[in-house]
Amino acid sequence: MTQSELKANVIFNPKGNDDVSARSIIKWNTTGLFQLNAVKYSRAKSLYQVMVWNFWIPEKVSGLWEDAIQLREALSEDEQRAYKWILSFLIFLDSIQTVNLPNFNDYITAPEVNLILSIQAYQEAIHSQSYSVILETVVNAQERDDIYYFWRTDKNLLERNEFIWGIYQDFIDNPTDKSFFKWVIWNFLLESIYFYNGFAFFDTLADQGKMVATDRMINYIRRDELTHVTIFANIIKDIKNEFPEVYDEQMLLDMMDTAVKQEIKWSKHILWESIIGMGHQNIENYTKWLANERLNMLGIKPLYNNVVSNPYKHLDRLQDNNAEKGNFFESTVTNYAQSSAMNWTWEF
Repeated sequence: MTQSELKANVIFNPKGNDDVSARSIIKWNTTGLFQLNAVKYSRAKSLYQVMVWNFWIPEKVSGLWEDAIQLREALSEDEQRAYKWILSFLIFLDSIQTVNLPNFNDYITAPEVNLILSIQAYQEAIHSQSYSVILETVVNAQERDDIYYFWRTDKNLLERNEFIWGIYQDFIDNPTDKSFFKWVIWNFLLESIYFYNGFAFFDTLADQGKMVATDRMINYIRRDELTHVTIFANIIKDIKNEFPEVYDEQMLLDMMDTAVKQEIKWSKHILWESIIGMGHQNIENYTKWLANERLNMLGIKPLYNNVVSNPYKHLDRLQDNNAEKGNFFESTVTNYAQSSAMNWTWEF
């Protein structure tokens, strides 16, 4: 399918056409009305069900005061350092996504997809609030600003944050098909690669009986993030099907390799070999394994053929011991039991 030039949606377009048969993921002449009694992208319907059902607020997560004691008394200096600086990067990721997503949503021309992107933006704001609750409860007050602004003193984090911001800003400043598809890819990569060594660190502590409440909060965040991965995987597949002239698989593979290298470099920088259960070789293998899993979601062959399994076996044990977590590392959101229990309330 070829359409008009890429441009942001107007707020209301009386001459638009909302017919499902005419609808496309981008570049369509939509009215701007949320006509949701009929949808073209049924996967968005399923994701809506999961995202609404997964509603949570950080104040309901108990036990953080115990984590405050453990941070001082049970964690090594290296673990304390990693705990704080990983939070700094996660705070940046959710902050930039909260600001970024409304800009991105302006170019999506299917109301059912606009809807779930709006829910995603809300969830990113909840995640930012969650980190605030963690810092307020667990970390000494005089350290909080240092964690929020760690990028001011750590050049590795600053370079990484600027790289992410630069891709988003490039499209805003120069909206073309190429810069847009690059923007789509980077949203997918941010949601599917950048959080997960940090998440693995918190799970590793919890497996040792440390910082369990923080890990519980992280599990709720990760549950949301996996819906976000799926949103952007679906958008990429829809662009491939409807706009093959916009889709660029080599760009996607090159950017995935860049994201993997960045994640490995940062994780080795912040997670020293002294942290039990992690290790730099595990970090590298896990990140590459995860990249292969994400590419498989897109129907693309593995990029790293020498990595075939998740090296963090203790993560599977954690999942077995807590069924509510779901299979966070190997499944898509469609495996959540609660999603199948809900019915879309609109008739088709």
